[in-house]
Amino acid sequence: MNYLIRVPEVRVIDAEGEQLGVMSTDRAIALAMQDGLDLVEVSPTARPPVCRIMDFGKYKYEQSKKQKESKKKQHTVVIKEIKLRPKTEEHDYQFKMRHAHDFLEKGNKVKVTLMFRGRELDHKELGDKMLARLQVDLADVGTVERPASMEGRLMVMYMAPLPAKVKPKEKRDRTVAAATEIKEEEKDAQT
Repeated sequence: MNYLIRVPEVRVIDAEGEQLGVMSTDRAIALAMQDGLDLVEVSPTARPPVCRIMDFGKYKYEQSKKQKESKKKQHTVVIKEIKLRPKTEEHDYQFKMRHAHDFLEKGNKVKVTLMFRGRELDHKELGDKMLARLQVDLADVGTVERPASMEGRLMVMYMAPLPAKVKPKEKRDRTVAAATEIKEEEKDAQT
């Protein structure tokens, strides 16, 4: 249950951001209604509480737009999964290894699941060998984030992409040379 507790006086800030001073709550509400706006409590702990005259609907809309925009800029980590079996043939292994390679290059994490059936569970060393081979094959684009572990009949290993690589020396040298030329041109233009 929400109770509206009315305070006798509030400090009011108008829509342009100018302080109108301390006034009665009723007068502040009347000022807001006169402009067709809302009276919003900004700082309830201050004495007297600070209220602002604004269009609250528009304010909420702008806040949601800002929030959506910040979400667009965030990089979400996606976990892609490849599934293998201890008796996976060479061509199938290469095919799935290339997929994992592509996933890691694009910056996604990879969950490698090795499924055991029946008596294959007695030969976990085959699974260990396959995951170790995969780890070596993908060493240029990813590292093991969580080593292989058994989860029931599944052996699971997580791989993460390598951090962004430093520019190769040639590109760096070209970039430095271009920046130096630009600075020299600016100096010549100033003189």
